Amino acid sequence: MAIRIAIGLAVSGIGLAVVGWRAWFLFRLVSTGRPAPGRMRDVPAQLKAELLDVFAQRKLLRRSVPGLAHFFTFWGFIILFFTIIEAYGDLFSKTFAIPLIGRGRALGFLEDFFAVAILLALATFSLIRVRQAPSRRERQSRFYGSHTGAAWVTLAMIFGVVATLLIYRGAQVNTGHFPYGKSWWPFASRAVGAAFSGFGHAANGHIETVFILAQLTVIWSFFVFVLHSKHLHIFVSEPNVLFSRRPKALGPLGTTPDLDPDNMTEDTVLGTGHIADLTWKQRLDLISCTECGRCQDQCPAWATDKPLSPKLLIMELRDHLMAAAPELLAAAKAKGSGAGEDGAAAAPALEEDGVAAKRLVPDVIEEDVLWSCTTCGACVEQCPVDIEHVDTILDMRRYEVLMEARFPTEAGTMLRNIENRGDPWGLGQSQRLDWTEGLGFEVPVVTGTIPDEVEYLFWVGCAGALDERARKTTQAIARLLHRAGVSFAVLGPKESCTGDPARRLGNEYLFQTQAQTNIETLKAAEVKKVVASCPHCFNTISREYPALGGDFEVLHHTQLLERLLAEGKLRPETRVESTVTYHDPCYLGRHNEVYDEPRGVLEHVPGVSVTEMHRHKRTGFCCGAGGARMWMEERIGKRINVARTDEALGTGADVISTACPYCLIMLDDATKGRQAEGAAPESVRVMDVAQVLEQSLPAPAAASEGTGAPD
Repeated sequence: MAIRIAIGLAVSGIGLAVVGWRAWFLFRLVSTGRPAPGRMRDVPAQLKAELLDVFAQRKLLRRSVPGLAHFFTFWGFIILFFTIIEAYGDLFSKTFAIPLIGRGRALGFLEDFFAVAILLALATFSLIRVRQAPSRRERQSRFYGSHTGAAWVTLAMIFGVVATLLIYRGAQVNTGHFPYGKSWWPFASRAVGAAFSGFGHAANGHIETVFILAQLTVIWSFFVFVLHSKHLHIFVSEPNVLFSRRPKALGPLGTTPDLDPDNMTEDTVLGTGHIADLTWKQRLDLISCTECGRCQDQCPAWATDKPLSPKLLIMELRDHLMAAAPELLAAAKAKGSGAGEDGAAAAPALEEDGVAAKRLVPDVIEEDVLWSCTTCGACVEQCPVDIEHVDTILDMRRYEVLMEARFPTEAGTMLRNIENRGDPWGLGQSQRLDWTEGLGFEVPVVTGTIPDEVEYLFWVGCAGALDERARKTTQAIARLLHRAGVSFAVLGPKESCTGDPARRLGNEYLFQTQAQTNIETLKAAEVKKVVASCPHCFNTISREYPALGGDFEVLHHTQLLERLLAEGKLRPETRVESTVTYHDPCYLGRHNEVYDEPRGVLEHVPGVSVTEMHRHKRTGFCCGAGGARMWMEERIGKRINVARTDEALGTGADVISTACPYCLIMLDDATKGRQAEGAAPESVRVMDVAQVLEQSLPAPAAASEGTGAPD
């Protein structure tokens, strides 16, 4: 007994020392990152996300087979924690049982049930990895680039934990030390005991001792291995999910708090240019990565042969973080604190020729990787541990743009146009009302404060006002609102770009300049309710302006139209004999979880048959315009808008519908290209949901000729 106790305590002491040292190292490495404000801003929603994504395994269960296997493994380790208590108790007393619950049949059954469930899960994981094992050329595998060797070691160690558990419990059955007596509820232990029954009491006693010690050795070895491998997510994913600021949808980007040049010094760092510039949450993101490849599997850039893989980007940054860790910790210790007062604080001083002094772009991350991102958010949506890939990418873009003035040349024109003319095309404010010509009714323009009788300010957006194709959508929306009796007005020349393209490119300064101007305009007009046709405008005004003092009630036009249809203020009557497939705009869908309203509008249209693309709603595929990619050349791989259009054409639909002017432009361009090649029927049209709806309304009695608009 004494030898057994000594060996058990020695194994535990060594394991605890190694695990404790590593845990303290990781804690210091994460906590010395720059501040990440607002991480506990909505505690109830964050706790709900923790329950759903961690304990209910919501995201993992979207893929049923691996999801269920992971679910049972996760809960198995929680339940089997009781067996660790029992193993330590057995070191000191062979008749040990957990007080109050240790001899209950329910606990014995749960322990054995989850032990068997884990074994079945391990078989499932092994089969999946064998079938999906990637070669160097198989980019389509979500495990491409992952450390699959470490995964096999982990599976083997988990098997060792369960196997040693069942063996020593089976021996206990025959020695009479089993805490659950003769009950068959612990069925697996009983079955192993039956297999060992012929060995005799003494042999079973030795088996019990050896495998209890083996169990403790495997457990501590597993803990040590996990803390030194990619499976660290077992312990850090829980806080990473909790501290995510996206309990619902993807949420707004973090806002650099102070961009006033008067408050900056030569040590001020904007964005992320070096590994020391990462916030503590971004560092936690890096060590939380499971390398599961779900983000890579959904990334439109990776799917069209661009160099960006969200998974590989996180892995490369994580490897660089670990390599630079000694320098980062030494610098933080010398400084006394690894963080400043705000998000623009200076980083700790580092050696000029050290690992940490490397520029993230291009020394760690290639430039084409950084600029391939469309910010669609598919990676964040899919990530089971809530890594915020997009935030890190855009922080690196901010550094490149604001600190180094390095960005794709063609994007410079867009930035200058926004700064000088108030829109990405540089057409100026004088054309902001051209879309109202020929409507057949007057659209009120706000000159002072919005009149009391006007319910909504219609935020038209740059594309909706200035692009010829998008103007047709704007006109359709205006006619629908007018017909439904909804009072609305526009800002006209006083409307300016929300700054979304500049922010997604990385020019946070220009974004905040535009945002402050627009917020002042909206407040001066005493605007309360806004309806926007562009999801980028909708997302920016509703979710990103509040951080800068602009709080307004904002609806997307599909939300308002669906409400008007439900209230009977719009009554579709004319049959529209079309098969329609709907493309989810990323900034309407994933970024704001508006999925059902656009489809609800289409469902109200008589004669319309809606068919879904394979990738839709949360798994929808980007059109390629987001992340300011609309203003950059796509020189690598297949064009994203063509890939998405091919999916839409594959449904056989004769109408490709969407609810975003940029998506409409991108899909229309690709459709016309395919039609020119003879790869698509000439009858296929690209239309906004509002245009499809308008076709189903009977022409007003006093419509203007050729417009279908009321007086």
